[in-house]
Amino acid sequence: MNDKILEVEEEEKYVGVTIHSSLKPSRQCSEAVKKANRVIGMVKGSFTSRSKDIMLRLYKQFIRPHLQYAVQAWSPWLIKDIQLLEKVQRRFTKMIKECRGKSYNERLSLLQLATLETRRVRWDMIQVYKIINNIDDCFIDLEPCLFGYFL
Repeated sequence: MNDKILEVEEEEKYVGVTIHSSLKPSRQCSEAVKKANRVIGMVKGSFTSRSKDIMLRLYKQFIRPHLQYAVQAWSPWLIKDIQLLEKVQRRFTKMIKECRGKSYNERLSLLQLATLETRRVRWDMIQVYKIINNIDDCFIDLEPCLFGYFL
């Protein structure tokens, strides 16, 4: 552009989301986990109570948003990335007094939480429903695709 050679970038950060040239979300997952773990450390140091109600409110308010921020743009598909994100929720639920000694699925059931992967799949299904039923305008003409023109 204007006689300047553009540099090739391996990754770019835009509105808080890191996009790698390979389009793999691993870097973004690592960043999200690092932020969430930092907040967990602050919660551990700041709150002595480990009761279910308080801890659940803190998790939903301050930790889970780091794991879900703009997830539609970087939703992980690699098992290692999915497990990395899920590990944060596993770790936090172990801190809750009523959940000690229970399996991860038992803890989720007791706290009425879903896995982060289940939440992402649910959001994807809701978005597809909205697009198909013209509830959400996504600027895509689905007519040819629905009738097999792009198959």
